[in-house]
Formats: sequence, C-alpha cells, structure tokens
Amino acid sequence: MTDTRGLDIGVYVPQMGFSFDDVLHRALRCEDLGIGSLWLYDHMFGPGVPNIPSLEAWTLATALLARTERLRVGHMVLCNQFRHPAVLAKMVTTLDQISAGRLELGIGSGSIEDEHRRMGMEWGTFGERSERLGETLEILHQALGNGTVDFQGKHFTVTDMPIVPGPVQRPRPPIVVGGVGEKFTLPLVARYADVWNVPTYALDDLDRKRDLLRAACADVGRDVDEIVLSVEAVMALAPDDEALPGVRALAEKRFGGPGFGLREGGLVGTPGHVVDRIHELAAMGFGQIVLFTHDRASDQTLDLLAAQVIAAL
Repeated sequence: MTDTRGLDIGVYVPQMGFSFDDVLHRALRCEDLGIGSLWLYDHMFGPGVPNIPSLEAWTLATALLARTERLRVGHMVLCNQFRHPAVLAKMVTTLDQISAGRLELGIGSGSIEDEHRRMGMEWGTFGERSERLGETLEILHQALGNGTVDFQGKHFTVTDMPIVPGPVQRPRPPIVVGGVGEKFTLPLVARYADVWNVPTYALDDLDRKRDLLRAACADVGRDVDEIVLSVEAVMALAPDDEALPGVRALAEKRFGGPGFGLREGGLVGTPGHVVDRIHELAAMGFGQIVLFTHDRASDQTLDLLAAQVIAAL
C-alpha cells in the first residue's frame, strides 16, 4: 500500500454566506481533529452571487491564524490582480511572522472577469494576466529569499525595496500555483512553485497534465520532484451505505455542474472508498488533497473525515 504518512489533507471552505464565527468554528474543529490545512477563496463576492455576504480573503486568513495554533491556512488561490506584488510580499512575511510559520501562499492569475469589471480593474487576456503573475512570482522569490526586491518588468517596477523582517518558514512559505494551462501556467509552476494545485475542472486529465508539468520542468532544468503535487476535489463522505444516496444527492445539487469534477474526482462514498481513492492519488504522486465537502464542512463530516479517513491513512 502507498505510504501516505506525509500526505496533507486540507479542507476548502469558500467563505460565501458564512459569518466569521462560522468560518472560525470550522477552523477550530479542523485544528482539534488534526486536519492539516484550511483554504479560503479570494473573491470580492461569490462568483455569480454578488449580493450574498462574503468576507475578504486576507483579513479572514489573518484572523484565523491569530486564533489557531497548529492549523495551516492558505488561499485557493489569491487573485494576483488585487494586490501590488511588493505589498503582497510584505503581507506574506508579516502574516508568516504572526502565525509562527503557518501560512500557505496560493496565487493565480485571476478567474472572474465580473468582479474586475465592477471595480474598474483591467482584465486583459489570459496571456496578459499570466505575464503579470510571472512578474509577481519573480518579485515574491526575491522578497522571500533575499529580503530585497529589485525588479523591472513590463507590468511592475520595484527598486531596491527591503522586505524585512523575512518569513519564519525557510526557505519561504510554500508558494502554491493553481491551474493547468499548458502555454502559460505550467511553465510558471515549473519555474516558481513549491506546490502545484490541479483544480477540479482538470480532474479528468491528471496523468497528461502531470506529464506536461514534468516536461515543463525539464525545459527549465528543474527536478519535478521538488514540487509537491496537490489536487482539489469534491468529497461527498457518507458514514455508511444507507446514508450514501442522500449524501450523493446533496453533492449533485451543489457540485454536480460542469467544472466541479464530482464524478472525475472519485471521492463520493463511504470512508473505505474515500481512503482507497486517496491511496490511488498518492500513488500517482499527489502529496496534498484539498477537499470541498458536500455539506460545506459540517461538524459531522469533519469528524468522520478525521476519525475514519485520515486515521486510516
């Protein structure tokens, strides 16, 4: 059986419609149960539902890390468009200090045009957003590695900027880059990422995308084994066969649409089935599994995940 002792099981809790107490409760439960990480989204509002309350991503992560002691917290993923990269670098080092080294730095090029349009922010093409993301990643590498940024690019110029104190984590907080775009994203993963996260919409193409990342790493002379492979998937966890139809129905209602990869992820079932599927993912080289849960991380599901899935791993 695949060795899963180093596997990180995290829970993705998009904060749409949740109060701070709702999210804090889930974070504290995850910490108490030994779940490794909790992940938030970075949107001004829930995609497609602008009138539903949604807490700001970085402020929320800061509050959660200040109220926990062991739990790692990150974003799946930060929108690169929202923050100047030098300011983001300062935010990262500060929050890593506050949390005693428990920050996960997830970042992507941006995914929702509507929120950009409402704020009067430039959207541009995917290629242009990827260019900006590449420059941000270079600035973050300098800031988190050297404590100083000196960079002139097409989109950003930062001159002799100190970023001190540096992060607690060494060599830096893990940089998580999400996405599977072959022309732009995977080359950035190969050059800059510590963790590559495969989103739900690509779960039907894991083998090919993993091979493409290997090729992208070869192009820049990097060992692909330096990068932790991470997968994001919906988990519909039922305590037993009798409860499974109801759990599956709720998962289909919430996550049955295109892009969520409910069937492709293969994580619908009882604990034994979910454990077997996670072993399959680990055998493919994935070292991190970030789970949407069918019921938005209820106490019952978190308890079941910890007691009968993580414990079995």
